[in-house]
Amino acid sequence: MSISSMPRRSGPDRRLIGFGLVAGAAVGGWVTARARSRPAERRTGLIDWAQAAAFATNLNRGEALSAVERTRLDASYRDLVAACLPIVSEYMEVSIPSPVERTFAFDRVDWINANIESFQRLMAPIEEIGLSAEGGSSIAAFALGGINRTVVSAEMGLLLGYLAKKVLGQYDLALLGGESDDGGKLYYVEPNIRMVESTLRLPSDEFRMWLALHETTHVFEFEGFPWVRPYFQGLLNEYFELMKSDVDVLQSGVKGIRVLADRVRSNDDDERSWIEAMMTPAQRGVFDRIQAVMSVVEGYSNHVMNAVGRDLLKDYDAIARKFEQRQRQRGVGEQLFARLTGLNLKMEQYRLGERFVNAVVDERGKSAALRMWSDPRSLPTMVEIRDPAAWMARVLGAPAMADAAD
Repeated sequence: MSISSMPRRSGPDRRLIGFGLVAGAAVGGWVTARARSRPAERRTGLIDWAQAAAFATNLNRGEALSAVERTRLDASYRDLVAACLPIVSEYMEVSIPSPVERTFAFDRVDWINANIESFQRLMAPIEEIGLSAEGGSSIAAFALGGINRTVVSAEMGLLLGYLAKKVLGQYDLALLGGESDDGGKLYYVEPNIRMVESTLRLPSDEFRMWLALHETTHVFEFEGFPWVRPYFQGLLNEYFELMKSDVDVLQSGVKGIRVLADRVRSNDDDERSWIEAMMTPAQRGVFDRIQAVMSVVEGYSNHVMNAVGRDLLKDYDAIARKFEQRQRQRGVGEQLFARLTGLNLKMEQYRLGERFVNAVVDERGKSAALRMWSDPRSLPTMVEIRDPAAWMARVLGAPAMADAAD
């Protein structure tokens, strides 16, 4: 659906969705790690999630996978991941405790069904604001009182439906819910992969191997280094707790309006995004740390995909070149949608993170880049991601004479 044919929105609706997407942007979009929990029983919320799921599904009913196709493709993708495991393990110099057998081929509706609960968790702070405003006289009640629940549910369905058309692969790691210690799952959205292959005229086997290298690297990042998952989970918990403080802000009448206006005004001259401008300093601090982790996770996976793929794939150069051109040639409508929803932050993560990792590897070698997986203190900050030399000086120190000679 184009931007011009999106459901018409009033001012309060747009602000509601914008505020809610602060939570979504905190985890860098909805593609790599998924926050899961079992929502408590609650009164009617601002979003009808069944309606949102139905809206998203109606946008993506085509190209459903048959049972026969699903079985064949599941086996094919598992074989690809199995082939990638020793290659990525050797490059990253780490092993994982168990084989990756949780690999599945999805169609777009499968992806929506697998991620709807994650979106519920990400929007929980907004739902709480709406519930606290029921029957009240606060600024929350005033701002949300005129919200059309059907329209907001359709807007959320539109976002889910849009993402379902774009995602190629996903490493889905259960976070926040705490109900499982199992590793993550790998999803490959077959209709989207086929579309890219056809549009860019890519060799199917090599392109799928290229993608599998990226997603398999995510497995090693979260499962090969035991501290990464609990550290990231802790950041997400901390962020969502801070987000809940805005419930009280929006219940404080005119004072709440002034507080939110002052936040945005104080960041007018900043280069931060509109999403970050709405945050308190504490929220921005945690947000920056989450963004740094996600930049490294995505950037390092891209680095491995390219570093290994260059020697492994005969058509690597053509695949990399065409895929990069595709990323740059998004339409105006798609660029606007990304800015409005905060998805441009996800795209920025790939770019900055990969540039950081490449700079470290070029300067000090691939083992030097692996140092960032040693412990939380070795992770780069967002400032260091933009200035790799600063991270190298802090974590690696001065290069040895042999390195300097090289």
